[in-house]
Amino acid sequence: MPAWSSLFTLLAASAPQVLASCAYGTHLHPRAEAFEEPKFGYNGIKGPVNWYSLDPAANVMCATGKSQSPINMAKGSFNLIPASEMTLEIPDFTEGAEFENLGTTVEVIAEEAGGGSLEIGEKSYELKQFHFHLPSEHLDNGTSMAMEMHMVWQTAEEEIAVIGVYIDLDDGAAAAASSAKSHHARGRAKRAALEPRQSAATASTVLETVLGSVDKIATPGATTHTEPLAMSELVKLLTSGSFQSYAGSLTTPPCSEGVRWLVSNKKVSIKTSTYLKARSVIGFNARYPQNAPGEENLLQIAADAEDEHDD
Repeated sequence: MPAWSSLFTLLAASAPQVLASCAYGTHLHPRAEAFEEPKFGYNGIKGPVNWYSLDPAANVMCATGKSQSPINMAKGSFNLIPASEMTLEIPDFTEGAEFENLGTTVEVIAEEAGGGSLEIGEKSYELKQFHFHLPSEHLDNGTSMAMEMHMVWQTAEEEIAVIGVYIDLDDGAAAAASSAKSHHARGRAKRAALEPRQSAATASTVLETVLGSVDKIATPGATTHTEPLAMSELVKLLTSGSFQSYAGSLTTPPCSEGVRWLVSNKKVSIKTSTYLKARSVIGFNARYPQNAPGEENLLQIAADAEDEHDD
């Protein structure tokens, strides 16, 4: 790693491997028996710019990887896969599910509540958990959404896939009418320019149920059990659309690559009051958008520029 990072490395050289990553519950980060304080965060010395230095051996991809996530989901950066080309099944969680505060996100432990299966080609994945980022980590053709849900899947061969779902705000009929009027005013040319951007969001009772109870886990380490979750509602929505697919990484340390991303073109929405409740607990937990897949890591570019300046 270039000399510019040496100071940060010295500041954090003694930090142990990060905890509570977005792959929690998979082989990359097995679930702990007891809560462990996370060693990374989203601002200051623990933030994304310095994740590499928190554990240089484990987090090297955060600073050098060329297929990092999240990204701007713009035309040309992904392949569009119709839902008809995959099989997505998640049973209703009739007994609810465990919902916990990991310190860096809030997460539903799906595998203990009924799990789920995802088949793409010859790959078969099992649903481990789903968690939330605020605001969205991926950009919808340059636009940030209120939140983003990540559904984490794993194969028997320990390959990871993540379904990303944008979460927008549902402000009721008045806002919908205002939005429709605004869209008409933009004209066809404007709409064409925004083609990759997704359609209007669909209200989600599943997320209202989950995030409506987030105040019960307001402190890191807290857990609660949700009311029953009608996951079939969510599956029906997701399978009515398509997925924007690309090869990326975990969006938290150790930023491991080889993750199959499937960002749904079907948004869901929650009430503003529910969003505010979630925001009061989650705060901010989004990694900044990375370079397009295959392009130089942004931190590497900054480091190289600094080295050239010093020379």
